[in-house]
Amino acid sequence: MTESSPTDLSSDPQVVRLLDGFTDIFKSPTVVVPDRPISHEIILEAGVVPPKGCIYRMSEEELEVLHAQLDDLLDKGWIRPSSSPYGARVLFVRKKNKDLRLCIDYHKLNAQTVKNAGPLPRIDDLLERLGGAIFFSKLDLKSGYHQISIRPQDRYKSAFKTWYGHIEWIVMPFGLTNAPTTFQTAMTNAFRAMLDRFVLVHLDDILVYSRTLEDHLEHLRRVLETFCRVKYKANRDKCKFVSQELEYLGHFVTSEGISPLSNKIQSIQEWSEPKTVKNVRSFLGLASYYQRFIKGFSKITAPLSKLQCEDRPFDFDDHARTSLLALKAALLSAEVLRIYDPLLPTRVTTDASGYGIGAVCEQHDGVDWHPIEYFSKKVPVVHSIDDARKKELLTFVHALKRWRHFLLGRQHFRWVTDNNPLVFYKTQDMVNSTIACWMTFIDQFDFFPDHIPSKSNRFADALSRHPEHCTAVYSTFEIDDDLRDSFIRGYQVDPEFYDKYANCSSPNPASLHYRIQEGYLLVHSRGKDLLSVPRDLHLRTRLLGEFHDAPATGHFGVNRTIGRLRERFWWPDLLDDTTRYCESYEVYRHCKSRNHRPYGELRPVPVPLCRREAIAMDITGPFPKHKTEVDGILTVTVVDRLTKFAMFLPFRYHAKALESGKVLYAGWIRTKGYL
Repeated sequence: MTESSPTDLSSDPQVVRLLDGFTDIFKSPTVVVPDRPISHEIILEAGVVPPKGCIYRMSEEELEVLHAQLDDLLDKGWIRPSSSPYGARVLFVRKKNKDLRLCIDYHKLNAQTVKNAGPLPRIDDLLERLGGAIFFSKLDLKSGYHQISIRPQDRYKSAFKTWYGHIEWIVMPFGLTNAPTTFQTAMTNAFRAMLDRFVLVHLDDILVYSRTLEDHLEHLRRVLETFCRVKYKANRDKCKFVSQELEYLGHFVTSEGISPLSNKIQSIQEWSEPKTVKNVRSFLGLASYYQRFIKGFSKITAPLSKLQCEDRPFDFDDHARTSLLALKAALLSAEVLRIYDPLLPTRVTTDASGYGIGAVCEQHDGVDWHPIEYFSKKVPVVHSIDDARKKELLTFVHALKRWRHFLLGRQHFRWVTDNNPLVFYKTQDMVNSTIACWMTFIDQFDFFPDHIPSKSNRFADALSRHPEHCTAVYSTFEIDDDLRDSFIRGYQVDPEFYDKYANCSSPNPASLHYRIQEGYLLVHSRGKDLLSVPRDLHLRTRLLGEFHDAPATGHFGVNRTIGRLRERFWWPDLLDDTTRYCESYEVYRHCKSRNHRPYGELRPVPVPLCRREAIAMDITGPFPKHKTEVDGILTVTVVDRLTKFAMFLPFRYHAKALESGKVLYAGWIRTKGYL
């Protein structure tokens, strides 16, 4: 055993005595444990054909390793000969240490398997459970999947073909589509009574956490007793006992908080410049695992994210290169975030500016306030011209939604703001529907506002004002450089706004009701500033879609959509454009209720058997006055329905039904002998 560090108590006599009493759980599993409450099921879709294929050719080295591994699995009783109609193929891949790993290609079987919707726990949810813990122990199962058996009636489906025979699994192998869900279910079932109290389980990684050494030894004893009872085996080499810091699920966990693993950060630092779309996706996939530690992750990675689009040429330009270097630098300076502790005082600090909104969730440890998590985002265009009170309330709503799992049900957390909008809005007799909706949501939480001067609110203020710290907004219509450029180009080519934009851009603008703010043209109307929208089909369609199609808007009708748009925007054809958009909306046309009685059924009339049997008649006109100054006339068009012979019979514009009947009789029936 290695010499213990000040934070590692694994060699403490109490710990050694405890572990010596459970040596059996560290032995390698060699048999199939029967009668477990959870076994793996392979349920196939109806009517599928058993997949099979030819075996892969192998080298002498691979055949030698295959023979040895099959013998070992047969000796343990984990596999057996099979006569199944199924037959997956086997292959080998190299490990990091150059050894060969046996893999079974189950992709055809997985495509036919009914997927299990059982969830795996979120890693960030697990880490947030560690607040206040000081001592940690981590246990890792030895060949964890192979300690779960396959249901007897499903074992033949796991069969695979080799040079040395047709074989099927008795225990659960790697590669089956529902295997992770089955394993997580088995672990959850075994440790259910301890979960979220002092045990966390993520697949085969089991973490025991406690606030005191005495509690931790008792908690660890209960976990080891559970291992013995359910007959699971642990890998002693990968376990770590009674330590104040350890690695867990890709993070470095201590009593002070969590931070990214240094070896993962080093891998990102050594990542070469991506050459393909696949390289970019791999890099962003690794980096995004630690995005909660990086301010403005989405903003920093925006140029790299654009390179993932495969329908455009791959061009790793200076913007992408700058983004790559900025992300590497941000990871190097990633902060240690404290773990949320429900017992400590909590405060949420917010601030809003013209560009963005920011918030910080902090807790007090008796000495000082420490950040738990922070976020910042750009202000959506729909709220970009709101007053400071409304933006501050919007910021608080976003913060409550982000940290709802922390704050809902908690008593008396503080909301720190430099512009308390609640005092204002709660004294108003009437507020608009948006504010009312926000206030209803806010009323679920138990907090008290704490007003501080703006200059004292530097942390959240910086998050809201610095563009590089502003992550992408979830709204589809957001402030960004591309959108601002689209507005500016639209102003410069739209005859309605060209002169006004040029005038406001000049050093000495004329006295108009227009002004420019951050590149946008605002018009002062009805006592407030409205955003002018140029004649750009893409911009106006996006705006109409956000105010009508988005689920949060309620798919209101024409008048209410116009009313909501006129609160913030202006363009000359707003009424007509909104009306056409709403009436052309497919769901609107299908779901709009009728305000008239149902129309009668239309049925085809029978074809006449002979001429003169049936006629069709219609009235057209009135036509222009005759040159003799006679009043405009109407025409009765009469058509034989079989021969299509037609006659046009004129009569006066103001004629009654009796006169039209006389015209039909005199002009058609009497003269032609019809009917």
